[in-house]
Amino acid sequence: MQNTQVILSSRPVGVPKPEHFSTREVPVPDLDKNQVLIRVSHWSVDPAMRGWANDVPNYSPPVAIGDPMRSFAVGEVMASRHPGYTEGDVVEGLLGWQTHVVSDGSNIGHIVTETDLPRSYALGILGLNGTTAYFGLLDSCAAKPGDTVVVSTAAGAVGSAVGQIAKVIGCRTVGIAGGAEKVHQCREEFGYDAAIDYKSEDVASAVAAACPDGVDCYFDNTCGPISDAVMTRLAQGARITICGTAAITEWDPLPVGPRVHRQLLVARARMQGFLIFDYKDRLAEARTALAGWLREGRITVREHVLDGPQAAPGAISMLYRGENTGKLIVKVA
Repeated sequence: MQNTQVILSSRPVGVPKPEHFSTREVPVPDLDKNQVLIRVSHWSVDPAMRGWANDVPNYSPPVAIGDPMRSFAVGEVMASRHPGYTEGDVVEGLLGWQTHVVSDGSNIGHIVTETDLPRSYALGILGLNGTTAYFGLLDSCAAKPGDTVVVSTAAGAVGSAVGQIAKVIGCRTVGIAGGAEKVHQCREEFGYDAAIDYKSEDVASAVAAACPDGVDCYFDNTCGPISDAVMTRLAQGARITICGTAAITEWDPLPVGPRVHRQLLVARARMQGFLIFDYKDRLAEARTALAGWLREGRITVREHVLDGPQAAPGAISMLYRGENTGKLIVKVA
């Protein structure tokens, strides 16, 4: 049995491109005691993979040259010599861009129990993206009924979930996205009360019009000029969650922009960085709530599925160009 791997073959600076990856096949090793063999069906593509591929200070060590690209993935246990897993279990974890994985369980996140829902959801709304939205909004941003919640990359896998969870708990929602199609998705698919096209509108003026009483919660997936504009409209006691910095392609030299200290001071606002890995002991709580809302039809999911391992090398750069129209996934088998 052969394992097809998409490996990081050279070190990128900034967004990884197709030339930084290559494909190889290696034999699948025999199982030892306390190991499982997983046949992977879907690979995730996430903004965090840019940081994982670069050799810069990060919350995780960089992927080594020659290793399969780190990613979340979902698959089925084909064989098990591990007491915690049985043949047929569907599992999710940091399994990487490869078609077969022999694991001792350390890189498995959980056994997927929501088998009535599409398996790929374990990588999106029930995985990294949905749980990030859930805890980032409800814990870090401390959103409450009646709040005005502004979300950047509002049509993305995280942003669309943030907006919909905010509506579930009774917030007013304003999404910021790029282009008429994504603005339409925000309003018609994800239920935002207002949506702003940062490509064609003056964001500061549009936020002021959409948020006459100010912004109570800002879920920041971008940094950069979009966030600069939102910072001018903070309500008293505003909470800002920094979840991503997609608008900044290079951090050397350090980008400069407006100082936000006075806005934070005057509004008595709080700005906090957020990583889902800090919530690893509570992920089941989020998955249970999200799965319930999915079954009730209160959350809508859009996926953008690429076909086959050959599509993976260009997927991260595609994500950063904003070409995906939903949670970006590579269907392996």
